Amino acid sequence: MKHFCIFLLLLISISSFAQKTESPYLEILTPNAVIPLKSTKANVKISGNIAHVHIAQTYQNTGNTPIEAKYLFPLSTQAAVHKMQMTIGNRTINAQIFEKQEAQRVYDKALKAGKRAAKLDQQRPNVFQMNVGNILKNDLVTIDIYYTEMLVPLAGSYEFVFPGVVGPRYTGENTSGETNFNQPYTKKGIADTFDYDINVQINSGIPIADVSSNTHDINVHYPITRKAEISLTSKNQNPSNRDFILRYSMRGREIQSGLLLYEENDEQFFAYMMEPPKASVNMQTTAKEYLFVVDVSGSMNGYPMEVSKKLLRNLLVNLPETDHYNILFFAGGSSTLSNTPLPCTPENIQKGVNFLSNIRGGGGTNLLNALKKAYALPRMDETSARSMIVITDGYVSVEREAFEMIETNLGQANVFTFGIGAGVNRYLIEGMAKVSNSESFIATEKNEADAVAEKFRNYIKSPLLTQIRIKADGFNAYDVTPSSIPDVFASRPILVFGKYKGDAKGRLTITGHTGNGVFQKEFNISDGVLSKDNEALKYLWARKKIERLDDYKRRFRDNTKQEVIKLGLQYNLVTQYTSFVAVDHEVVNKNGKQITVKQPLPMPKNVNNSAVGAAASVKGKTFIKRKKRVAIAKADTKNLNEKATVWFRENYTKIIKKYLKTYDGIRVEIAKDGTIVKVEILINGSWILNEVLLERINLLDVNEAYHFGQKVTITLKNA
Repeated sequence: MKHFCIFLLLLISISSFAQKTESPYLEILTPNAVIPLKSTKANVKISGNIAHVHIAQTYQNTGNTPIEAKYLFPLSTQAAVHKMQMTIGNRTINAQIFEKQEAQRVYDKALKAGKRAAKLDQQRPNVFQMNVGNILKNDLVTIDIYYTEMLVPLAGSYEFVFPGVVGPRYTGENTSGETNFNQPYTKKGIADTFDYDINVQINSGIPIADVSSNTHDINVHYPITRKAEISLTSKNQNPSNRDFILRYSMRGREIQSGLLLYEENDEQFFAYMMEPPKASVNMQTTAKEYLFVVDVSGSMNGYPMEVSKKLLRNLLVNLPETDHYNILFFAGGSSTLSNTPLPCTPENIQKGVNFLSNIRGGGGTNLLNALKKAYALPRMDETSARSMIVITDGYVSVEREAFEMIETNLGQANVFTFGIGAGVNRYLIEGMAKVSNSESFIATEKNEADAVAEKFRNYIKSPLLTQIRIKADGFNAYDVTPSSIPDVFASRPILVFGKYKGDAKGRLTITGHTGNGVFQKEFNISDGVLSKDNEALKYLWARKKIERLDDYKRRFRDNTKQEVIKLGLQYNLVTQYTSFVAVDHEVVNKNGKQITVKQPLPMPKNVNNSAVGAAASVKGKTFIKRKKRVAIAKADTKNLNEKATVWFRENYTKIIKKYLKTYDGIRVEIAKDGTIVKVEILINGSWILNEVLLERINLLDVNEAYHFGQKVTITLKNA
C-alpha cells in the first residue's frame, strides 16, 4: 500500500504541470550532429473534391563522410502516392516503381556502385520511409513526392489534413520483430531540426467560406470568391510537430456532389458523390449501452490525458438515464469501473466522473489485451446493442491485429474511435472505426472536446439512410468500390469509385430507407464531367481497391498480395509491396562506404518524452531562451554545496515553496556548467525521479548563471 501511495502522489505531481506549453528552444542536438533533412515543403492544390499534393524534401550532408539518410514520415491514410523524382543540381531523375524486394536490390546495387539513389517504402498506409544514399559532403538532394486524395465533406464542411510527424509507437504487443519504429526523437519542446512550410490553393465552382485552422496560424487570401490561397505565418513555433488541419466550407454549405469521369487508353474511370438525405424529425430513440475504453498509457500522460478527461466527462454527463455505461482504463494493464454496466443515473454518472478524476497516465499501451477484456465484459442484457468507444492517441504497432479482433467480433459491438492529440495514428483510429462500419473522431486540443462529443451524440442518434443499394441502368459499370455501402449516420455523402465500359450514358439509382420511408435518387450519366483534368481518378480508384484488399486485413487469400503488387505496378503506386527507386547515373563514391543517419523526428506536440520506448531514443538537451541572463561567473570549489543551494533557492523560490508544501524534499543534480540535469522528490522516505519538475524548472528565467566547475547535488527539505 505504501508503494501505491508513493506512485499515486508521483503521478499527481506529474499531471499538475503537464499542460504547460513549451517556450522556444535554442539548441537542438549534440554538437556536430549530422541532421540530413534540410527542409520539407508541401504545395497543395484542391480542385473540387480532389487534393493534389506535392512534397519537396531536401537533404544535405553537413559532415565530412558520405551518408545515407533515413527519414520516417507520415502521409494521409487516403494518399495515392503516384510519382517521385530526385533532383541533384540541374539533373532530375524520375523514380521507377518496383516490387518491394526488387526495389531494395536496385537501391543496394546503386549504392554499392557509388551512385546517389533514393527509395520510398510504405510501412503503413499512413507511414512511409525515405532512404537517400551516397550524399556527399555539402550535397543538396531534393526528393519530390506527389500524391492525390479525395476530400469527403462532413455536414457540408471540408477538412484537409497534412500529417506532421510519426508519433512514437509502443511495440510491446508486436510479435513480428518489426524495427521500423525504432526512431530517434528530439526532446519535447526542442526546435524543429528542418525548415517546414505548406501552401494550399483551393479552387471551387462555388464561393468558398470559413477557411480556418485550429492547428497552425495561417494567412488566407481570396483572389476571387471561388479561390482561396493559404500559407503559414511566421508566428508558428515548431510547425512540424503536429498535423496541419485546414477546414473550409462552401457558401450555403453546398457539397460539390456529382459524377466525375476519366478515360485513358482502354480504361475508363468514374467517381460518384451524393449528398445524403436530411435527418428525419421522427427518429425514435432507443436505450443504448456504452463501454468507454480509455488509453492511460505513458504517451497520454499530461495534456492528452486532460483532453481525454474533458471529452469523456462531456460524453458521460449527457447520457440519458435509460442508457447504461461502463469504463475500462488500459495501459500496461487495465481496470474497470464496474463488473456490469451501470444505469446512467446521476449517482452512477458521478461514480464515473470520480473514477475518471483519480486516474493518471503511465506505462505501455496494451491495446489488444484491453479489447479482449472489453469484449469479455458482460452486457446490459442478452439482446442489448453495445457501442464501444475507444479513446487513444493510437501510438501502437499492432494495427492489423486490432482490426482482425474487431472484425472477428462485429456482432458484439460497434466500435467508435476518438483520436486524442496533435499527431495521432490515424491509420489505427480510422481503421478500427472503418472495420466496424462506424465513425472516427479527432480532438487535437482541449477546446475541441465539447464539439467532438456533440458530433458523436448527433451521429449515434439514428442512421440517416440504411439498406443502401446502387444500381446502374444503361451504364456498364464494374469493379465498383465499396462493393456494399454501409449505413449513413452523419451528414457524410455516399462516395463510390469504379470503372466502366462503353459510352458514358444511362443512369445511376441510389435507394435506401430513412426515418420517413423509402429513399430514391437518380443521376443521369450524361450530366457527369468527362475531362482530362480528372486523371487522379485512376489513382484514387486503384488506391481504394488496394485499401479494400489489404489495408485493414491481417490474413487474406494467397493471391491478394499479387493482386496488390499488380495494381501498384500498373498504376505507379507505392503500396506495402511496391516501392519507388530513383538512381543517378553519376558515380560519386567509388568505394561505396558511407554511414547511415536516421533523421530525428520531432516529439509530437504536448506528448511527453516518456512516450518513447527503450527501442527508440530521445536526443538533445533542453536549453531555454532566457529573458534575463548575465555573464557566467565561475565559483570556487570552497563551500560548493552551500553556494549551489543559495543560488538555486534565489532563482527558483516559488517552485521550491510549491513543491515543499506537498513533498518531504527535493534533490537536484547540477552539471558543472550550471545546467540542471536531474530532479528527484522525497515521498515517504523514497527519492522518486520527476522529469516534469525538471522541465518546469528549466522553463523559468535565471537572473544569474554559475559555472560550478564540477557536478554538484543539493538537497532541500521541509523544516
